[in-house]
Amino acid sequence: MQSVLVIGMGRFGRHLARKFVELGKEVMIVDKVEERMLDIISLVTSAQIGDCTREEVLASFGVSNFDRCFVCIGENFQASLEITSTLKELGAKYVVARANRDIHAKFLLRNGADEVVYPEREVAEKTAICHSADYIFDYIELTPEYSIFEIPPLENWIGKTVAGVAVRRQYLISILAIKKEGEVMPLPKADHVFAENEHLIVAGRKKDVLKIINRSRN
Repeated sequence: MQSVLVIGMGRFGRHLARKFVELGKEVMIVDKVEERMLDIISLVTSAQIGDCTREEVLASFGVSNFDRCFVCIGENFQASLEITSTLKELGAKYVVARANRDIHAKFLLRNGADEVVYPEREVAEKTAICHSADYIFDYIELTPEYSIFEIPPLENWIGKTVAGVAVRRQYLISILAIKKEGEVMPLPKADHVFAENEHLIVAGRKKDVLKIINRSRN
């Protein structure tokens, strides 16, 4: 079973820990303020109170035994940087650190972070894109250029097959799945006939998908 260490029980850290528990992972949480952990302490595998900027505190957790270590401190960048660096020095396998600014991300990556996440920025971007048009139901960014969207089929696709529309050639996107009445059908065949009450899970360049969305609005 995969094990994760989550340091910092702010809102992001608590949500992260809860989700890992739901996914069946072994979760250890740490914060220097006990009150921040009270609402989830009964859910996780273990919880510790301690100042993780102190090397001896981190060393006592056996950080090299965790598959992933998450540094979820957002309000104190110096502490986040020190903890990230010390985790790698102690043999942590993979460290994910939270950043609020690009300059913070650069320093975290230079000082041991294997990956940096921007929770507020990512949620804001997803929310903005999903609400920028009535026809975007969900959105996941893969790279700055490519994303996955959940969208309806174009009106002129209804009643035609995937092959008949020539989706990849004409629209430069790939259909990963069809979502209909709560059920997901992965990798639809070329003879699948588009229906009005279904959603498409598609992957492609943002600009190409947004062109389709704009056609849906017109």
